[in-house]
Amino acid sequence: MPPVSSQDRDLSLLTAAKRAALDAGGAPVLALLDVPPDFAAWTDLLKRTRLIVASDRPVVQNAARAVELPVVALQHEPQTRQTQLSQALLEAIADDLLASGDTVVCLYSLFEKHGVDSLSVVSLADHLSRLTSRDLRRLDTQVPLETLRQVVDLAVEIGHEGREGKKVGALFAVGDHERVMALSHEQVHDPFRGYSRKDRLIRNPRVQESIKEIAQMDGAFVVGSDGLMHGAGRNLNAPAEGLTLSKGLGARHWAAAAMSKVTDAILVAVSESTGTVRVFQNGRVVLRIEPVERGLRWSELHTEPPSD
Repeated sequence: MPPVSSQDRDLSLLTAAKRAALDAGGAPVLALLDVPPDFAAWTDLLKRTRLIVASDRPVVQNAARAVELPVVALQHEPQTRQTQLSQALLEAIADDLLASGDTVVCLYSLFEKHGVDSLSVVSLADHLSRLTSRDLRRLDTQVPLETLRQVVDLAVEIGHEGREGKKVGALFAVGDHERVMALSHEQVHDPFRGYSRKDRLIRNPRVQESIKEIAQMDGAFVVGSDGLMHGAGRNLNAPAEGLTLSKGLGARHWAAAAMSKVTDAILVAVSESTGTVRVFQNGRVVLRIEPVERGLRWSELHTEPPSD
């Protein structure tokens, strides 16, 4: 039997992707590509199916734009295919090409250098709610993983639930608390001052409920590496110099980026308007968590090869 060409394999997978998209009620198809295919043939085969192209290669991006396909431009950096695919889905949501509740048919390559060889049907509501511990372990920080997880969990709950039916934003500085305190000042009276250590630990459910209530006021929470609350309602004074942030991010995110650049703290910002949680380190966003209908679940990731 003669070998199957990469073009024939691509078209076979495209046919399967179209069928899967129709079965999912007209789901979009997101193709993560390293080389530009024959986009004219692709769009002809995928009639009435929305195709989104994701790539970190300018040649692919330009070829897709030339035929007026929506493009998700990724950063060119070493990372696993799964991490890259997750980033593509997050960027597509941020660009309003996808919604967090969508089902998406994903085409990508795991083994071949050219074309695509794999297909997955992804429920974003499920996918985005599974944040693995590995995402936080990537951060080069002395802050214990458990403290980071507790803060991020709480931030996600605030972004998802709000308070008393209203959307709420929040800002947490985790670790290097002495430096953060020195570069900030009280904006409101600190509600944690004078309490015992037990009543200031972020793992305490009563403290978490207090934080959700206090988050309705402006100002940042300062959390030590051990999970001890050192301040609330703080105005961060770090200089916002040499920073580059995405358009549309407000003062809370600029303050987070600035403080994370001049200290060893990890900053966690909750967007009041969207509920999106962004984690900052060294002046830039290193992790973004989109709001989902179900709460975030910490789990380890297990992958298996596709069955026959």
